[in-house]
Amino acid sequence: MTKAGSAASRRFVRVQDLADDPVVFAAYDEAHRPGRTPAAVLDAQRRHGILDLEIFRYANRLVMIMTVSDDFDPKGLDRESAVVPDLVDWHRRMGLL
Repeated sequence: MTKAGSAASRRFVRVQDLADDPVVFAAYDEAHRPGRTPAAVLDAQRRHGILDLEIFRYANRLVMIMTVSDDFDPKGLDRESAVVPDLVDWHRRMGLL
């Protein structure tokens, strides 16, 4: 995702806590290593206006910085994520961590 910083973009920051468990940390880190996020997830993010997404973890706290286009559609992304099998599986796995 390369359009970050364009004039027609906004940034959102989301903070989330993981379960305080080293096994959870390892699974989350592994799932988000470069090349590990399923293409279907990345494609859906792009289709719904996510231009760039950075994730940082410190202990059990995640900080996600998301750059989005003016036509960012989080409700559309949520709807798609609830019915597309690859997206459902990804969110289910990430919700278990």
